[in-house]
This record gives sequence, C-alpha cells and structure tokens, in this order.
Amino acid sequence: MGLDDLNKKILKCLQQNARLSNAEIGRQVGITSPAVSERIKKMEDLGIIEGYKVAVSPFELGYQLKAIITLRAFMGKLKPFLEKVKTYDEVINCYRITGDENIVMEVVLKNQKHLESFIDQLITYGESKTQIVLSRVVKQKEIKPI
Repeated sequence: MGLDDLNKKILKCLQQNARLSNAEIGRQVGITSPAVSERIKKMEDLGIIEGYKVAVSPFELGYQLKAIITLRAFMGKLKPFLEKVKTYDEVINCYRITGDENIVMEVVLKNQKHLESFIDQLITYGESKTQIVLSRVVKQKEIKPI
C-alpha cells in the first residue's frame, strides 16, 4: 500500500489534529470510519505513521532555559556517548550530524546552574558549544508526502 491521494488526505487530517475521530476524518475525506481505521492501521504497520504525541510546554513544567548544544566527540567517545545521551532527561531531541561536530542536541534546563551542571557531564565525551534559544520562529511543520 502506497500513499494514494486518500492516504495523503488522512495524514493531513492527523497532522493537523491527531485526536480527530475516524468518523470525523472519514467525513472530511469522504470515506467510512472503518475504512479510515483500516488505512491508518496499515500506515502504522508500514511505519509511515510513527506515533502520536502530546506537545508540552517546557516553560509551564518549570524549565526556564532551552538550548542547542553541539558536541565534537573525542576519539573513541562517540559510541559511548550515543548510549549515554539516551539517559539524559534534559535532552528532548538529539541528532548525529555531519560536519565539525558529531552531535546536536536540543535540551531543556531549569536555570543557568542546571545548564552548567549538564555541560560538565558532557566534558568527558567531547568539546561542546552551547547556544541559548531565545524564541521559536517556526513551529514543527507537517511533513508533506512526496
């Protein structure tokens, strides 16, 4: 099963509001609720739909800082770091990248002291650079099927 026009319409509905009922999606795309359910299930099974999430405001949970931290791993430290980073509660996104640095992380922190402590933990794995996020310019966009 590929991404026909109907599946693309269903994905668009879910990306705009993942809490829509199958009946409402069906009304919007012109098919029955069971047909929507079957198509969603197939897209989940194929890995097209990876999951559903709740967007939470870090600020409302007490995190006062958001930062982007890049890491240039020391020789032999990249693989251990790739395992360790999964245990850090502060890290909300982490990517392995090309270029001078190996890793880029998006982190949330309570305050400057928390940031200092977090950076101290990174020192054993490599050289880090930190940028404080001032504001979000673009919210996460829906991914348009090709």
